[in-house]
Amino acid sequence: MRILVGLTLMLLAGCSQAPKTTATTETTTTTRQIAMKKLSPNAANAGFLKSYSDLKPNATLGGEAMSSVNSDKMKGLHRYVAIIVDPVDVYVATNADDSLIPSRARESVSNYFRYALVNAVQDAFPVVDTPGPLVLRLRSAIVGVDTGGEVAPMESGGESLKRAIVLEKVGIELELVDSETGEQIAAVVDKEKLGSGAQVGSVNFSREERAAEARAAFDEWAARVRIFLDAENELSAEDAARADQAYRPY
Repeated sequence: MRILVGLTLMLLAGCSQAPKTTATTETTTTTRQIAMKKLSPNAANAGFLKSYSDLKPNATLGGEAMSSVNSDKMKGLHRYVAIIVDPVDVYVATNADDSLIPSRARESVSNYFRYALVNAVQDAFPVVDTPGPLVLRLRSAIVGVDTGGEVAPMESGGESLKRAIVLEKVGIELELVDSETGEQIAAVVDKEKLGSGAQVGSVNFSREERAAEARAAFDEWAARVRIFLDAENELSAEDAARADQAYRPY
């Protein structure tokens, strides 16, 4: 009888616990919808970042790249141990007809760039899905997507777009924020035109040979993000000397 009562209490206790839910905001990488917005006329930036005030030219990346890093040494990138890579938002060029960019196309472009970002950063920071202490969140946006001419049917039988997505004038904006507080830790605006001649004509462009230039552009932008991370994670000469002095072999 005592055993039966004990089992009953355990079952009741289990039923009384609130079920685990998945947040629909930015607490995971898989539930937030990919946003598509249009650039404002004559806008200097997309308005995607939490702050642009501290951006300065980045000599390491060159070109028109600008970046900023939180001045608080206690919030340096090297203190973080993991990273969440958010879905990538898409900003359409000011004069583009966004009705010609269907949601499937937007998702395809966003998903490929996120894939490239994960590949670029995962051996520097383990990629996770849940916010926590010392976990970064990488927010990014593809800026300046335009529409091109009509697309011929895909030989592979993939789902063709009515109009090509043109990447020739695309740049990126991204920031690394604390996953718990949302505070900006670092940011990059990269207007380097890497997509010259690159177009996407199918939602399956990641598997099509004629989209090689588009994939190469996304891969290169992701590689530049990794260069930025590596440069900001390097120890200063003073810190390196201090580390050498503190080193004691077994």
